[in-house]
Amino acid sequence: MKKGRMAAAIALPVITVTGLLDVSERLYNFVFDRVDEVPATSADKQKYAQQYYDYVDWLHTKPTRTWYLNPNTDTQLAATYVPATKATKDVVIIAHGYKGNGETMANYAKMFHDLGFNVLLPDSRAHGQSTGKYITFGWLDRLDYLDWLNKIIESLGNDCRIILFGVSMGGATVEMLSGEQLPSQVKVIIADCGYSNINSELTYLLKRLYHLPKYPLLPTVSMINKRRQGFNLKQVSSIEQLQKNHLPIFFIHGEKDTYVPTEMVEENYAATAGPKEKWIVKDATHAESFWIDPKAYQAHITDFLNRYFN
Repeated sequence: MKKGRMAAAIALPVITVTGLLDVSERLYNFVFDRVDEVPATSADKQKYAQQYYDYVDWLHTKPTRTWYLNPNTDTQLAATYVPATKATKDVVIIAHGYKGNGETMANYAKMFHDLGFNVLLPDSRAHGQSTGKYITFGWLDRLDYLDWLNKIIESLGNDCRIILFGVSMGGATVEMLSGEQLPSQVKVIIADCGYSNINSELTYLLKRLYHLPKYPLLPTVSMINKRRQGFNLKQVSSIEQLQKNHLPIFFIHGEKDTYVPTEMVEENYAATAGPKEKWIVKDATHAESFWIDPKAYQAHITDFLNRYFN
């Protein structure tokens, strides 16, 4: 082989690898970088904008308190605590979705507040008032939520009762939290449109949104994440964590969800060993189940709580 051809033969893989690393790096930054402002909602959700801001305004009228974990450090986490109107030891911790924050869950906060609960609205890592450079998609957040649970118990007492509730990434967060050794004060879990595992979710979105293959992009992105956050994306699995769960859990998912495909709720439902219920909401897209009919949503939540919480 002549010298020029040999150089070209060597250069081609080098260019290919360099290009792959560059694309993977840009993809990683786009997907995992922290958010300081909540992105605009999708076009199909704009019809709920006024209702959404009415709920946010309601939250701003309440006598809330800001709670912190690891205050004044590089790992500071923040949450908004909304005390119930009437004194109670019952509390719900609400996990928000991807690139949201606690405030974006104001509608669910009002629902549980109306049901008589204290409400805690954490900002997950790299969201809102919490520190963090990279989004963990619920995996490291689940450990933070263990600390929030301990703080709730310290604040309200050992006789408090806790509900775990989350939507989208927050749904996956509480699903993954379910596999940890939870304090006995946690009684039930409610997960709305959580993904089965982040590897499958990102593979699905790469293909649907960008027409890109899983290989070699996703393994390279996972390698970057391992270096920056210390875990492989294959570890981020609701299914594996739910297999260790024995608490009652209520799964909610939109029938027409094309962001977290509806088959993922079937995988999560099959995985858990505890008492379980499932509600597939007709005509609902991703995270739309509440907005289609808030009264029906609250009624399903109430029925579940009457069976397993009360």
